[in-house]
Amino acid sequence: MDMRETISEELLAVERERDVRVLFAVESGSRAWGMASEDSDYDVRFVYARREEDYLRLEDVRDTIEWRLDETYDVVGWDLCKFLRLMRGSNPTVFEWLESPIIYRESPAFGEVRGKALECFSSKASAYHYLGMAKGEEKIYSKADRVSAKTYLYAMRAVLAAIWVLDKGTPAPMGFRDLVDAVLDAEMAPTVDRLLEVKSGGTEKCEVSHMADLEEWIAQELASLFDRARETKAPEKMAWAELDELFLGFVKE
Repeated sequence: MDMRETISEELLAVERERDVRVLFAVESGSRAWGMASEDSDYDVRFVYARREEDYLRLEDVRDTIEWRLDETYDVVGWDLCKFLRLMRGSNPTVFEWLESPIIYRESPAFGEVRGKALECFSSKASAYHYLGMAKGEEKIYSKADRVSAKTYLYAMRAVLAAIWVLDKGTPAPMGFRDLVDAVLDAEMAPTVDRLLEVKSGGTEKCEVSHMADLEEWIAQELASLFDRARETKAPEKMAWAELDELFLGFVKE
């Protein structure tokens, strides 16, 4: 049984045992970004809907399913209600899932969610998210004697994604190469090739010596991008009524 079939079986098990319908399921993280190592796990993320009566109870129901967490799989899902609320606030994770190139399942009706998501997108919120990620990776490598290739690559991807959303005003693609080809200066390409070669041929923890030129590039880009993000205007949020109608359409199926 190949991995895609195994994941499909896991999603069916979620539906049986939790009495939900999986509407959308994708790969997230390094495999979706195109920078997996030999020992990278499978970060499966899904959106599910409960039965209509479950949404009518006074008692709160947990809106997250943590299905399987081990060395091979990381399978986590969000209730549709949670997903739509976060989408309205332009939560960047929502757009990461929607941009994933590896789709395990998608309900035909989920296309309407994709359309509404684009109307909710905020370049400002997304840029701050990616800049925060890059600063986090910068903090890690600034304190290390040697640096994992993963840390450098994650910092670079976050910077490039921030550039994309501020330049283009649309969600950043998940694929790292897509970002590199569209955004990165040509002289930085050998650095990317070296880091990807190290990471893909080793483990998640493979390390390299400090790369001063790369660290300087990241620092300069972050300073400029934070200024741009502050000047970017956030859009008005979508009316709740539009999302209520969308939500009820799935729940009443």
